[in-house]
Amino acid sequence: MDSPYGLLAELTYACPLQCAYCSNPLALDEYREELTTQEWQRVITEAAELGVLQLHLSGGEPLQRRDIVELVQTASDLGLYTNLITSAIGLSERRAEQLREAGLDHVQISIQADQQNLSDQIAGVRSFERKREAANLVRRLGWPITLNVVLHQQNLDHIAGILEMAEDMGADRIELANTQYYGWAGLNRSGLMPSREQLRHAEEVVREARERVGDRMEIIYVIPDYYSRYPKPCMDGWASRQFTVTPNGDALPCPAAQSLPLPKANVREHSVAWIWQDSPLFNEYRGTDWMPEPCQSCDRKELDFGGCRCQAFALTGDASRTDPVCHLSPDHGLVETVVAEANDPARPSGATLTPRPHPRRLQPRTVTVPLTTAETSAPTSL
Repeated sequence: MDSPYGLLAELTYACPLQCAYCSNPLALDEYREELTTQEWQRVITEAAELGVLQLHLSGGEPLQRRDIVELVQTASDLGLYTNLITSAIGLSERRAEQLREAGLDHVQISIQADQQNLSDQIAGVRSFERKREAANLVRRLGWPITLNVVLHQQNLDHIAGILEMAEDMGADRIELANTQYYGWAGLNRSGLMPSREQLRHAEEVVREARERVGDRMEIIYVIPDYYSRYPKPCMDGWASRQFTVTPNGDALPCPAAQSLPLPKANVREHSVAWIWQDSPLFNEYRGTDWMPEPCQSCDRKELDFGGCRCQAFALTGDASRTDPVCHLSPDHGLVETVVAEANDPARPSGATLTPRPHPRRLQPRTVTVPLTTAETSAPTSL
């Protein structure tokens, strides 16, 4: 069994933003008893001893943790590569300098759109200008910078402007990430799913942008699962290369696995090594022996590993089923129905989305967001 190379540490689910596409779990109140500083330091140390090389600090918003500098220092002292995945809200100059001094290697900033009104609308709070200021600060302190934008129906037509903005901000890399329909994004799927025409245009814009920018900025983009013939090789296989630890210490083979009806594995009760090597959760879908047909006889089974277990569960209620995204899956009709609804000419002109609340707010609010934004003219061409 190989050692994991990466740990995604979800330090907290507290977040100043209220994005409807968030994949954090719906039951945010169940994660209030967060790991202490000492517990996180033990987890990071045990992960390094197991062979982990990269630590990705995420949330929620990891900057909500007052001990973020201490945790970066611990990881740096252990020789781990550290990456801060942040909305950049709360990244003051003083704190950024402290993180730099502690050894933080990389900063990844989330953005929502290229226009202030739309960006703030998607984020649920005024944040657009603060993100631009934070990006300038990151560049000034000498960090490489990655921008990440989660694509969905409401911002996909802005992809050209988003790419131009990324160039202006001096990004080394931009990840055009597809919405993962778990948690709040799963709840809002009908209002977030893009159309086939939107994706066709996005592919064209990305192709032109890659030709224009060359090596100056890496552009990461793939077709979303629901529009693909085969699923992506999720995590390169279940419990194969990396793992996640949630704010309350639950260890997961992937960030969405808390939705599956499987035995828990918590770092407060077990060592990281035991969880990775011996826990029932991490061994449930490891390898290929568990696969049903048609996966078991498919020559792609070690390429896509049967697809995503969490996606299979979300669509069928059975995590062991072939990922319905695959056109060979007996459940593929479920995906075809979702895609047909997203491309229906009679699709409503507005969508009621439920924004992700702050964990301390037990009752989420709902808002109606137009499927096409009035402020938007034709996308800026490249």
